[in-house]
Amino acid sequence: HLHTGHSHVSGRAVLQVKAMPVTSSDATDELLFAVKAGVGTVTFNRPAARNALTFGMYQRLQEICQDIDSDGPVKVLVLTGSGDRAFAAGTDISQFRAFSTPDDAIAYEQRIDAVLSALERCPVPTIAALAGACTGGGAAIAAACDLRIATNDFKFGFPIARTLGNCLSAANLARLSALLGAGRVREVIFTSRLTGAQEALALGLVSELANDRNDLMSRAEVLAVQLMEQAPLTLQATKEALRRLGGSDQVDDQDLIVMCYTSDDFREGLEAFLGKRKPNWTGR
Repeated sequence: HLHTGHSHVSGRAVLQVKAMPVTSSDATDELLFAVKAGVGTVTFNRPAARNALTFGMYQRLQEICQDIDSDGPVKVLVLTGSGDRAFAAGTDISQFRAFSTPDDAIAYEQRIDAVLSALERCPVPTIAALAGACTGGGAAIAAACDLRIATNDFKFGFPIARTLGNCLSAANLARLSALLGAGRVREVIFTSRLTGAQEALALGLVSELANDRNDLMSRAEVLAVQLMEQAPLTLQATKEALRRLGGSDQVDDQDLIVMCYTSDDFREGLEAFLGKRKPNWTGR
């Protein structure tokens, strides 16, 4: 299991993580991981819940990414979701009911950023193979991958202004802005709309579209083989240089995170979402 603790560096709480080694084939009920012919495949495996992400799934993804070595058996990492309805439809919302303090909110966003940072720092190319809904935490994971391919029914977004009333961290906003531009990020978050497959292709959010999930996974395999034929140091240097250019971890956004996650509106949004009703926002 993942062991976590907290230290403080320059006044900011930092999540410290000790990861487990990755074997060539490792699976849990909720997240599957297997390696075949140099391609490691992570599958989010909660299809009945549209692969909504539990904290355990986030932690397992982080472990896998941290334990991949550039000289190891995994040369390319593919991330996908089980079934054809969703890649991952965000964080499992019921887990937010346990939030009661500002520290809960800050620790959650730091946990997510630690996962996404591990994905970005993974020394091999990462491909997100996206079928159906890709929202919230799932969209953040997809955005942190190197390449994205999708099915024709792909939907991408962060409808939090309509559902929960929480916010994205500055690091996640930086990741999205690098992909879409700040203006587009404002528009999609302010309106809560989801970006469809054709728009995503036109924006460069995804590089190609597939007819269905079977076609998608076949294309992911072809793309993975293509990447394995490229000079690995070129890919690694390009990936790391772009990560460093982001510089998204220098922004202090804890006051904004606490403002949203400890608000009456967040509690209202949470209960409305779980109760399948429309939230009544008050701005408090």
